[in-house]
Amino acid sequence: MTDLSKPYDVLVVGGGNAALCAAISAREAGASVLILEHAPKAFRGGNSRHTRNLRTMHQAPTATLTEAYLEEEYWEDLRRVTGGETNEELARLTIRSTADALPWMEEHGVCFQPSLSGTLSLSRTNAFFLGGGKALVNAYYLTAERMGIDILYDTEVTHLALEDGEIRSATITCRGFPETVRARTVVAASGGFQANIGWLRRYWGEAADNFLIRGTSYAQGKILADLSEQGVMTAGDPKQCHAVAIDARAPKMDGGIVTRLDCVPFSIVVNRNAQRFYDEGEDFWPKRYAIWGRLVAQQEAQIGYSIIDAKCIELFMPSVFPPVKADTIAELAVKLGLEPGALEKTVADYNEAVRPGTFDHRVLDDCRTDGLSPPKTHWARRIDTPPFYGYPLRPGITFTYLGVKVDERARVMLSDGRPTANLFAAGEIMAGNILGRGYLAGIGMAIGTVFGLIAGREAAKHAHN
Repeated sequence: MTDLSKPYDVLVVGGGNAALCAAISAREAGASVLILEHAPKAFRGGNSRHTRNLRTMHQAPTATLTEAYLEEEYWEDLRRVTGGETNEELARLTIRSTADALPWMEEHGVCFQPSLSGTLSLSRTNAFFLGGGKALVNAYYLTAERMGIDILYDTEVTHLALEDGEIRSATITCRGFPETVRARTVVAASGGFQANIGWLRRYWGEAADNFLIRGTSYAQGKILADLSEQGVMTAGDPKQCHAVAIDARAPKMDGGIVTRLDCVPFSIVVNRNAQRFYDEGEDFWPKRYAIWGRLVAQQEAQIGYSIIDAKCIELFMPSVFPPVKADTIAELAVKLGLEPGALEKTVADYNEAVRPGTFDHRVLDDCRTDGLSPPKTHWARRIDTPPFYGYPLRPGITFTYLGVKVDERARVMLSDGRPTANLFAAGEIMAGNILGRGYLAGIGMAIGTVFGLIAGREAAKHAHN
């Protein structure tokens, strides 16, 4: 039975990857630790339940990664997708620290699968969890329990009392009952505000009502709002987020990774007027998939449609929902609710602009369009082989980038530039320090793991001092 009357060394707010890494590393440093997870046990783990991999630097091939992926290439990949909107010091700290993260993860129960081949092009850069994110979360919880870490589920933290730069107490609701918890240090690892549609609506207006939330419904941003109101400095653009184009037939909340669609590079994507609006073949999918949610969000009614033919249907990981299928483009348009003549013209104009090359989904090939706006710069092939297929797309929000500002020790910063005395942060609640915009596959788990370990160690050290 958890005794809330005693002060803990470290209180961890949240129950996902970053929170668990913080809790375990703090416990290893000799601290008494309490984890407060808002979700019930069956839904523990936040967005980490839906993850698959972590992007990691490595000097040479490993059991689960091919070739090498060095700091400068990793940094350049991140710099490119963020457009330079990142804290380079914290970003490089994350990148370098991933080299030591995988051995630590394996020591604490996480298993990895052999490197993947295929259209994701991640065998060199990303380590995939055997059993996915749910297996990772379960492994960490088992480790935490064995180490004597206390865990409370169905427990929402509603307020962290910040006075003179120090957290004095936490107000919680535990299974419906109010309680007060005291701890020498606190790690905030409670995620973003992506499941709070009202908050999203402040920046996106009515368009937010058409967003689908890929992950946990418990990410309401309550701790972020609470700390912001008490003078904690924020980092990140409130309108920026990890937003993926997912199957429009997915559930409103918690649909997870299976709702994602990887067909875009091999398709043309049109809006409700059957018009293309962006280069589908701009770059490898792991470097561009997270821009498509925002692109679809900017279209009328926040809807798009990916159109392919029989040549492409086996080239990507299929969605949990089957594609809409038809023998002609006009028939496909009717089934998708588009104007047949408009879609036929868009497809015909695209086919006319395609310049044949050597198609190869593993490289940035020379199959492109000429004289078409927007162009398709790679993997452009005529859509002319029936049957034809279509997937409806909606913006799928994974997590928001507005968060608390931290330093290299994961200390949360006050608005006057001073670090808080005993408050640390890890995971999505601070990822905006590194992700100003854009996304790189696996970087979210890298940030959560690295800063979770830092926050746990630093919190334990402060508690002992």
